[in-house]
Amino acid sequence: MNRINRRSFCSSLTATMALHALPGVAKQSGAAKPNIIFVLCDDLGWGDLDCYNPRSAIPTPNANRLAGQGMRWTDMHSSDAVCTPSRYSVLTGRYCWRTVLKNGTTEGYSPALIEPGRMTVASMLKAEGYYTAGVGKWHLGLGNDRRADYSKPLHPVPTDVGFDYYFGIPASLDMPPYLYFENDRVIEQPTSQTDGSTERGAFWRAGDMAPHFDFKQVVPTITNRALDIIKQRGAEHSQPFFLYVAMPSPHTPWLPLPQYQGRSRAGEYGDYVAETDDMLGRIMAQVDASGLAGNTLFIFTSDNGADWRLEDQALYEHRANADWRGQKADIWEGGHRIPFIARWPGHIPPGSVASELGCLSDFMATTAAITGTKLPQGSAEDSFNQLPVLLGTTRKTLRDSLVDHSWDGMFCIQQGEWKLELGLGSGGWSSKPEHADPVPGGPKGQLYNLAEDPREQHNVYQEHPEIVERLTKLLEKLQNQGYSRPL
Repeated sequence: MNRINRRSFCSSLTATMALHALPGVAKQSGAAKPNIIFVLCDDLGWGDLDCYNPRSAIPTPNANRLAGQGMRWTDMHSSDAVCTPSRYSVLTGRYCWRTVLKNGTTEGYSPALIEPGRMTVASMLKAEGYYTAGVGKWHLGLGNDRRADYSKPLHPVPTDVGFDYYFGIPASLDMPPYLYFENDRVIEQPTSQTDGSTERGAFWRAGDMAPHFDFKQVVPTITNRALDIIKQRGAEHSQPFFLYVAMPSPHTPWLPLPQYQGRSRAGEYGDYVAETDDMLGRIMAQVDASGLAGNTLFIFTSDNGADWRLEDQALYEHRANADWRGQKADIWEGGHRIPFIARWPGHIPPGSVASELGCLSDFMATTAAITGTKLPQGSAEDSFNQLPVLLGTTRKTLRDSLVDHSWDGMFCIQQGEWKLELGLGSGGWSSKPEHADPVPGGPKGQLYNLAEDPREQHNVYQEHPEIVERLTKLLEKLQNQGYSRPL
């Protein structure tokens, strides 16, 4: 791979963790089951963190520190280039396009997306004795009615899919209704209205809003609720816990608090990323203060690439998606290659770097391996156990291939150094129209050798028809059989 993708961050992997490569680390070693904290940012780019991109214009000292204490993954992907389907796959271990959402995202008023009876990370861990809590942006639908009556209890909600507790907002911070909900009830009814804003960066849609809802206070409010949960669990020590922290930032609207304004050299977006990094630092500090760090798997990542457009790049030298082509919503790497940092003291080698292929859908099979849970058929269909990579006990790619999906439904499949994209154009927001029509005698899709051409500049679709045929057949097989993980 190119220099950016393979750059060493700190020390090399150690070879002292072989014992813990076995499935069910906690059960095999007799140790207590680890707490699991999963911090999922919204639209944070691969190039926003300077532990990934030394040219970043944004200070991210806490993410850098986390990477120094754990593993930084360089070839991690969301399962989709936009947020709703990516979040579905995090919690279910399944590609969202299979039967649930063919393209795009849900809205604040959309019905629940996770099917009744489907196993989630939360329900799996709850069955293993975990306390399961979530805070932040849900964006997987609430209730069954598209226009839910928020004066009544809502069902289904996160507590119906495995969470013991959930506090958050229904969808993205630029989508109505603007309110907080706790478990199955809203905190304050959306009886007010906002006219919205069309300004780049400060964008949000017009719609219903709770009278005391303050856009700028959402990120610290969600962080404070996460801190309360960590403090409570640290005081009780009665059972292991899973905490899902879904930050609504740095998604639009970019509204950093006054103390973060001017912190970066990338305008309000960069300042909002700096605020998000500071909130990460507060969560890390609370884990330390509660005496939980030693037995906590802590993950920090993003749901897709950054929404950093050509107009933003013209104003600032910052490259939120580093040198990867494209941005959020695109089939190109900038749409779905994401930062991913994991820390687990005594298990994950500090300062290590993983270059193996990974996907956020792998979270479920990996946590199942940690707890010794056997995944039943019909669940986690696209989730691969990445625990050996995290522990530094293997240097081979455990995931044979990756299927990804763009905003408007364009597919790609990556296997080894080759990436096939079934269409021309970005499939997202970087090109208009999203799909370009083939010209007579020209390629019908895109094929890139990521080892030689990581920036996807040279389409070799016509030069390698045998690879196009092989990857097309593999994609069709994975689509038709309904799963991709080994059963």
